[in-house]
Amino acid sequence: MQLVQRSKRVVEARLNNSAVRALSGSMVAYEGQVNFKSAGFGGGDGLLAGMKQRATGEGLSLMEASGSGVVYFAHNAAETTIIEMNGETLQVESQQLMVLNGNLQTNVTFAGVRGATAGQGLFTTTVTGHGQIALLSQGGPLIHLEVSPQYPLVVDPDAFVCARGALSQSFVTDVSWRSALGQGGGEAFSLRWDGTGVVSIQPAER
Repeated sequence: MQLVQRSKRVVEARLNNSAVRALSGSMVAYEGQVNFKSAGFGGGDGLLAGMKQRATGEGLSLMEASGSGVVYFAHNAAETTIIEMNGETLQVESQQLMVLNGNLQTNVTFAGVRGATAGQGLFTTTVTGHGQIALLSQGGPLIHLEVSPQYPLVVDPDAFVCARGALSQSFVTDVSWRSALGQGGGEAFSLRWDGTGVVSIQPAER
């Protein structure tokens, strides 16, 4: 099974008696003998996944396509990026995850407390193993930013897509730039990344 970039907004999965998991509703066309079924939530398997989804609100509803043929995936005209996974762990916003292939496991992990009124980011979806993953980005292609011990990175949580490497995440509440830009409504915070790795963002806010 292989994921191929058909265009900047469409990913194709080439199945040969194999299977692929994808965001429910993201299939836009297929050729060949392909069957579809629900693959549950992205927080693991079975009942545990459902419990995590209800507890965290970080639900990733997946479907499975299996058989032989070509399946085309797209979602809301967002741009797509295929990333090769070689045994590392990727932290990703569940809304940005579209297709998974290979021996990849998904889970939901606790990301830290950032305030009682915050609605996102307390939990994050992790993807671990070997295979390919297709991610979504709004407003343009993903922007990959390197993080080093000398240069920690602070990002807007609504622009964050994924992170990988030896990175630690914390919340920054002193974000005067939001007020300066007229975005001071609600509880202001940003995500800070320290260590060594790569953080990918999209050029648009959710």
